[in-house]
Amino acid sequence: MRSPVVGFYRHRSFALAAGPGVPASPRPPVPYPVSRKSNGFTLLEMLAVIILIGIAVVAVSISVTQGLASARVNAASSELAGALRATRAQAIVRAQAQNFDVDIRANTYRDAKQHVVRLPRGLRLSITSAKEDQPDPHTGRIRFFPDGSSTGGRITLQSGRRQWHVNVSWLTGAVSVVTK
Repeated sequence: MRSPVVGFYRHRSFALAAGPGVPASPRPPVPYPVSRKSNGFTLLEMLAVIILIGIAVVAVSISVTQGLASARVNAASSELAGALRATRAQAIVRAQAQNFDVDIRANTYRDAKQHVVRLPRGLRLSITSAKEDQPDPHTGRIRFFPDGSSTGGRITLQSGRRQWHVNVSWLTGAVSVVTK
């Protein structure tokens, strides 16, 4: 049996035999199918994809921004609680009353070493304490005594609608942070 002719040249024309019993094609094969429909994307499809990517980026950035703001307030409330605990410890160690002052107008407080600490921007500060311990209308004070007790009070940090309360027990002077 003869093997089929796969391809050969005859006077500059190309012929290809597909197999036994199949006639050879007089024209060379087309390298890709010719059609009127393009295989690319339309401008409308590209715009839709770009808009969807933009929406996803905005959603992620908002989520990250809110997460960072929440972390910043959590850190500020933890630092405030630590400063209150340090002031209580100083009262016990020195055997004399120590003051913890909060200035609601300037959003600052004085720590145990009397350093002024400013809260991050965007936070509002308020204090609920004994009326007798307010040196002026915009300053609140919590006093700690040598036995560990205090005048008690609550310092509130607020960012938007969220609030963090730093509570000081009057009987024990214990400091706790509550998120609402």
